[in-house]
Amino acid sequence: MDKYRVSAIDGMRGFSLLGILLANMLIFQYGMWGKDEIGFYSLSATDLGAYKLVKMLVEGSFMPIFTFLFGYSMIKMKESLERKGVPVKRYFVRRFLFLIGAGFLHSTFLWEGDILLFYGLMGFFLLMFMNRSQKTLFIWGASLLIIMSFFLGYGNVEEPAKDKKIMAEYIEKTKVVYSTGSYTEIKDHRNNEDPLNLPDAFYVVLLILAPLLTAPLFLFGMFAAKANAFVHLQKERPLYMKGALLLLPIGIVLKTIPYLGESAWNGVVEMLGASLLSLGYIFLFALLYTGKPNKIFSAAFENVGKLSLTNYLMQTVICTTIFYGYGLGLFGQLGMIWGILLAVMIYTLQAVGSHYYLKSFKRGPVEQLLRMWTNFSWDGHVRKKKLLIEEEPKTTEGM
Repeated sequence: MDKYRVSAIDGMRGFSLLGILLANMLIFQYGMWGKDEIGFYSLSATDLGAYKLVKMLVEGSFMPIFTFLFGYSMIKMKESLERKGVPVKRYFVRRFLFLIGAGFLHSTFLWEGDILLFYGLMGFFLLMFMNRSQKTLFIWGASLLIIMSFFLGYGNVEEPAKDKKIMAEYIEKTKVVYSTGSYTEIKDHRNNEDPLNLPDAFYVVLLILAPLLTAPLFLFGMFAAKANAFVHLQKERPLYMKGALLLLPIGIVLKTIPYLGESAWNGVVEMLGASLLSLGYIFLFALLYTGKPNKIFSAAFENVGKLSLTNYLMQTVICTTIFYGYGLGLFGQLGMIWGILLAVMIYTLQAVGSHYYLKSFKRGPVEQLLRMWTNFSWDGHVRKKKLLIEEEPKTTEGM
């Protein structure tokens, strides 16, 4: 497999982690519910402008890049495992169980914005598509993208006054608990308080719809892997350029429309725009790689991407310590501009730390635990039945 292509995939994963941190900073600073009820935080005009830019250009459009790469890596892992004669589904089941366990611990004891639990559950859903053809994957991905955007996005529901009052009370309590509370108080509030007070049946329906809603980018990633995309970067340069020039402006326009006025179609265009903008970012990043990018910057993204799982969890530890009461207690106080600068600073430190870490170690600590559990071996290596020469999949590090 082309080493340059492996670097591009690692770099893309690292690039997505920067956007994920910028988006997650909204949750770290204002809470899972407060980030969409920003009026309760009295932002300045400058901070409000920065908030809208993050919502339009970042939130909802960088996590799907990770989603795309999850599907992409799944296919490449499958191909590598098949060459080794390893039971593929058994390998993936163990891998997904690890993500579910890690996600449960992460969400229960640290932070409500966890994605690992969902990725682990989603992996089992994707097993149904692992042996499907390129054409099938693309058709399913495109169909689900359009259908789910219209099904869940259309409508304009006015929030009742009673619900607004409950949400206001919840956010005010969250401000106090998260900024001044102890670890136990914050954990109790996070796991037990529910401002919506929805029936259990709602969450059952949501659990059923979630795989269908998020599947398109997973399936597009699997399609790209089966099409052997991102292998011959220079040869594919015209495709990247066309994709970036077409999808970036369309995605940005669609994500901007909801901020121009109320409409029953706002949810539809925003959901479609988020996915199209994600694909545009993927094409743009691949295009930049074909232009011989600055080695320092490309290596920084690649190093963070190689340790994506460890870096993702470290972002939680760092940010909750900064914003929660058992740390510096800056929840809701820093503002958007300073929050963005803080995210860039944290990411820069992670890039530097990843660079020096990889000089001594091949994998991150969490990545190593994942491989040890998945392969049932202390060294994390795949145990092959017939082959004596070890060959490790080079595009499967991280989530």
